[in-house]
This record gives sequence, structure tokens and C-alpha cells, in this order.
Amino acid sequence: MPATSVLKRLFTVKEYYQMFESGLFANERVELIRGEIIKMSPIGRRHAACVDRCNYTFAHKLGTKVIIRIQNPVALDNTSEPEPDVMVLSYKEDFYRSGHPQPADVLLLIEVADSTVDSDRQLKIPLYAEDGIVEVWLVDINNACVEVYRQPTVTGYQEILQFHRGQNLSILAFPEVNITVDEILG
Repeated sequence: MPATSVLKRLFTVKEYYQMFESGLFANERVELIRGEIIKMSPIGRRHAACVDRCNYTFAHKLGTKVIIRIQNPVALDNTSEPEPDVMVLSYKEDFYRSGHPQPADVLLLIEVADSTVDSDRQLKIPLYAEDGIVEVWLVDINNACVEVYRQPTVTGYQEILQFHRGQNLSILAFPEVNITVDEILG
């Protein structure tokens, strides 16, 4: 029996926005990853609380040095515009009104996962590495740990660390600022 191939229609960021403007995704949470429109999981209580804790912790510890974005897009390339849970960005006076943040603007990107740990590891984190996001944290709610990804290359992150309750970590951009895993997980 001959092998069959599946043909996919991939989309650009421009086409993705045209679909939004036409109302195609009314009331749906989706994001564009490598040209594919991916439906996002609903946000549960634990996930929402963890995102709020991250927001509170970074706002409290970093203040006006940065801009913190919650579940908003980062412009990676012509076929990917994911919406990570938290981003700590370089400060810009216009708060990125002139355009979504680019990889060079991202000081730290965080994905919080309970039901999406595997897809975040296999799909999003390699994408972030390819596009040069300097530091990514994957907060694994189920295993109560924070995975830290640093030193991006086109083949993935070269440094991967794991932190558990009772341990401290810091952002590369602000090594003097200590954050505990417990502050992130609650």
C-alpha cells in the first residue's frame, strides 16, 4: 500500500491577523506556532494562580525596571506568534504599542503548565531557543518545579536546570534578585 502524505496549509502572522479581524476565532483562545493555529487549553485555577503569583513577584522585585506582560504575544518570525503566560521585558516608554516584543526585548519568558507540560517542552521551548529567547522558565505545576532554559541555539537550549521547593533562582538579567520556587508555586 503506498504511503500517503498529509498536506497542511500553514499560515503567516499576517494571514492569522486577517482571520482574527474577520471574526473567525471569536471567543477562542488560539496562538500561531510554526504556521499552525493551535487551540490553547482553558486556564484552570492552579494555572491562573501561578501566573498571578509570577506577576506579583516580578512586579514587587523588579518594579519599574521592566515591563511585565501576561498572556500577550511575542513576535518571533513570520509564522509564529505565541502567547506565553508571563514575559519580563526591557522597559519601553510606549509599552510596546508600536509593535509586539521581539526576542531581543525578552529578558525572561515563562510558560506555566499543568496539562501542557509535554507540548510546551516539545513545541514551544525549542521554538523559543531557535528564535534566541535568552531565558525561559517552564513552571511544572504537577511536579512542583521550575525548569530553567538558558543559552539558546538553533538546536535547543544548552543549559537546562531544575529547581524545586526550598530552592532559590534568579533571572540572568537580574542576578542580584533572588526568587524562591515557593514564591512561584505558592
